[in-house]
Amino acid sequence: MVKRYLLAPGPTAIPPEVLLKMAEPIIHHRNPIFETVVAEVRDGLKWLFGTKNEVLLFASSGTGAMEGAVTNMLSPGDKAICVRSGKFGERWAEICQAYGIEAINIDVEWGEELDPADVERALKANPDVKAVYTQATETSTGMRFPTREIAAIVRDYPAIMVVDGITGVGVFDLPMDAWGIDILISGSQKALMLPPGLAFAGVSDKAWELNKTSKCPKFYFSWAKELKNLQKNQTNFTPAISLIIGLNASLKILREEGLENVYRRNELLAKATREGAKALGLKVFGKNPSPAVTAICAPEGIDGQDIYKTLWKKYNVTGAGGQGQLKGKAFRIATLGYAEKYDVLTAIAALEFALRDLGYQFVVGKGVAAAMEVLKDM
Repeated sequence: MVKRYLLAPGPTAIPPEVLLKMAEPIIHHRNPIFETVVAEVRDGLKWLFGTKNEVLLFASSGTGAMEGAVTNMLSPGDKAICVRSGKFGERWAEICQAYGIEAINIDVEWGEELDPADVERALKANPDVKAVYTQATETSTGMRFPTREIAAIVRDYPAIMVVDGITGVGVFDLPMDAWGIDILISGSQKALMLPPGLAFAGVSDKAWELNKTSKCPKFYFSWAKELKNLQKNQTNFTPAISLIIGLNASLKILREEGLENVYRRNELLAKATREGAKALGLKVFGKNPSPAVTAICAPEGIDGQDIYKTLWKKYNVTGAGGQGQLKGKAFRIATLGYAEKYDVLTAIAALEFALRDLGYQFVVGKGVAAAMEVLKDM
């Protein structure tokens, strides 16, 4: 018998009650029953995103909403600031370039902290910038960005603040309205504990004003059309019906636990993962690690990909390998979504097995003991 443990930064594990809701017989998306589900989802997403405005939902991966946050706000020839400090920060610039947007890049060394003052300097040097694109968490590096501080700066400029919160929403506090975030994006396969296939975008009044002047081509990802339909508890095109039904169940689970409790759980699980790794003599990558996913540096002489592969091939624990600059140098263990303390203890125990197999010398059990110490009161 084989039991597998999914501790990747996406897709994440799915609660049984959510799986059961998605397994129910399909209903038609123009049926009043489905409209009731959409109405509940609309309310739940506003609660999760911390906004009075609608949160759009699309049948796509999170990148679809990222692309829409460019095409629905800007026009060819416009300027946008893109914070690049990992694979997904680089994606913002790639999307801008694909649509003829001039990307003014703020490049931050992977693992280093972003200085919000760099964003303000870029805004002052380029007063005609229309948008600032950044991350809440950079999934490839496990870094958390100073979203609140950046939003406080951008709020005083004509530009809008756009945040990739795909591994941030539902992991730690990102209240759109309170912080002045103009567009906040997420995806279903992260903290919302669903299969891949849904993308979300909360949109502020300031962003909707900019949308009126956008001349980039758009059809499937027409946010204005999507908003018009959503307000009637419908979607512009055929939705991912079963996923939206599952989303309704996931939002109810999050509400029952309470966001403060969710955030505290995520912080403790991530801290336990970091302390477990450190106790084994491993280094956690980055100066401001995220509670969503921990990037752990491979010990000298051992390929990080070998650690990742040994974990899932031999010990049935699926984390993630390093991406881009970190490929072979690090591996990642996620602690977002449907995760609790025994998942972390299993992951650290499996890591000890894998490291031993790969010839790394350490005191067996030390990592698990360190993680247990963090989790003892959880």
